[in-house]
Amino acid sequence: MSPLETRTVSTLALIYALRMFGLFMVLPVLALFAQDYQGASASLVGVAIGAYGLTQACLQLPFGVWSDRIGRKPVIIIGLALFSLGSALAAMADSIWLLILGRALQGAGAVASTLMALMTDLTREENRTKAMASIGASIGLSFTLAMVVGPILASWFGLSGLFMLTAALSILAMVLLLVLVPTPRQQVRSKDARAFVHQLGDVFKDKQILRLSFGIFVLHAVLVACFVAVPVALVEAGLVQAEHWKIYLPVMLVSFVFMVPFIIVGEKKQKMKQVLMLAVVLLLVSVALLGVELKSVAGITFALWLFFVAFNILEASLPSLVSKFAPAGFKGSAMGVYSTSQFLGAFIGGMLGGFLSEFIGLSGVFYGMIPLLLTWACLVLTMEQPRHLSGYRVGLSETGANNHNLEVELLALPGVHEVVIMQKDQAAYLKIDAKVFDSLKLKQINT
Repeated sequence: MSPLETRTVSTLALIYALRMFGLFMVLPVLALFAQDYQGASASLVGVAIGAYGLTQACLQLPFGVWSDRIGRKPVIIIGLALFSLGSALAAMADSIWLLILGRALQGAGAVASTLMALMTDLTREENRTKAMASIGASIGLSFTLAMVVGPILASWFGLSGLFMLTAALSILAMVLLLVLVPTPRQQVRSKDARAFVHQLGDVFKDKQILRLSFGIFVLHAVLVACFVAVPVALVEAGLVQAEHWKIYLPVMLVSFVFMVPFIIVGEKKQKMKQVLMLAVVLLLVSVALLGVELKSVAGITFALWLFFVAFNILEASLPSLVSKFAPAGFKGSAMGVYSTSQFLGAFIGGMLGGFLSEFIGLSGVFYGMIPLLLTWACLVLTMEQPRHLSGYRVGLSETGANNHNLEVELLALPGVHEVVIMQKDQAAYLKIDAKVFDSLKLKQINT
């Protein structure tokens, strides 16, 4: 990457990380603190935990369309401002309904896809995979850090302090965007960068993409539902809230170490389906153990370690599988459906977790997730083996060549398996085998 690209990608990755850090910092503590709010019940606490998911799912695609019309940076600034406003409202809330409203307003700043589109506008084609990997790594790191730091800061400043910090971090993200990220000269309507409305019908017909979207829905439903119950279970088992970080820190670090070999085997040995199945089974076992070991800190710790080994494998594998299964030129729309399913899962998980906690008990939260996980396991069993192909975008000249002849020439290149030419976007979208494909040979074709 050029120095400008490196600075741009690093800054966008930091903006992603700040936003996700603020969003997830409350996850391990909200179930405990929200019980003291006026009008609180276990069901409404669950809604407060997952409320951000509903607005994020509903507004993600409209924000992307809006950014095509008025520009990426204005839309991102508006989204971050909404996120900051929601955080401030949650910080000042004294009733559970105001807290829910604040969390929903946080999710209304749905700028994830717009940030990715801005990254596409500001990087060259050959550097976008590295850029996306950097942003993915920043999200994973921020989630891990949030799970550990959240309980510590909450014990010092309370829940309102966490939300005020989140509001401040969002303002910092706005400053970083305005000062360090250049305004793109032109916007790239890349089919790999974000979702397009006219493609969604075709995506919903793809059974493999729907399987993976259901998977991320279940994964985040289970995550949020479990953290309606886990913090409460730890307190009832005898561990005060201020000490919870001592559980989350080793659990997150060790689970990450154990996750890495599975990802390597899945990618290098082309065993992604088998690794996915193993991770779903591990998640199922961990959730069942959480239901059994409610009275034991050691038992909860072991179950959480197993949970996050599985969670980290799945969180890393599922986007890769979407990319592999998505037809050429449909990656952005496939990821849009996938991301929307993820956020809906968080919302439904919060509602289910709160309801089950109130009317069945903490163990009911974990046992209530088992049918969802069993359904997911069945869908993974019937999933096709993914082809280990990646997307590649080729820019076309304004006039372009004859589409049919160009498609034939591109398909004749070693390693090219699919070609979709979209003259309106002045681009050809390829599915390639990266081990065989040689981008230098593209120069021999008149595009």
